[in-house]
Amino acid sequence: MLDAVLITVSVTALLLAAWCGVAALRDQPTNDWHFVAMGVVTVAALVQLVISIVQLAHGDRPQHGMAVFLPYLVGAALVIPAAAFMSLAERTRWGSAIVAAGGLILAVLELRLNEIWGAGHG
Repeated sequence: MLDAVLITVSVTALLLAAWCGVAALRDQPTNDWHFVAMGVVTVAALVQLVISIVQLAHGDRPQHGMAVFLPYLVGAALVIPAAAFMSLAERTRWGSAIVAAGGLILAVLELRLNEIWGAGHG
């Protein structure tokens, strides 16, 4: 797994979490710009998914097993779209809080993906 992609996904997820967290504290629902940011984070996570699949196809393997790595990888790609969908259903400050939580969850998933792959392994 490429460290630059992992860092990009993690940082963008944390920035999204902070931004939506502030919106929730200000009693604001998610807005169009939040959805643009969610799209950016999702694209970064999808790029990570594709790169990881290519690496797996070329014979690279996570140190701690495919059975653990693949669900985390797919989950990382789906967490922000799921949060976006839920924030559309909850058009209050809690929608923003859901997206903030999604960003934090994605950042934690990225840490776990790095650990499963094996730091310095690829």
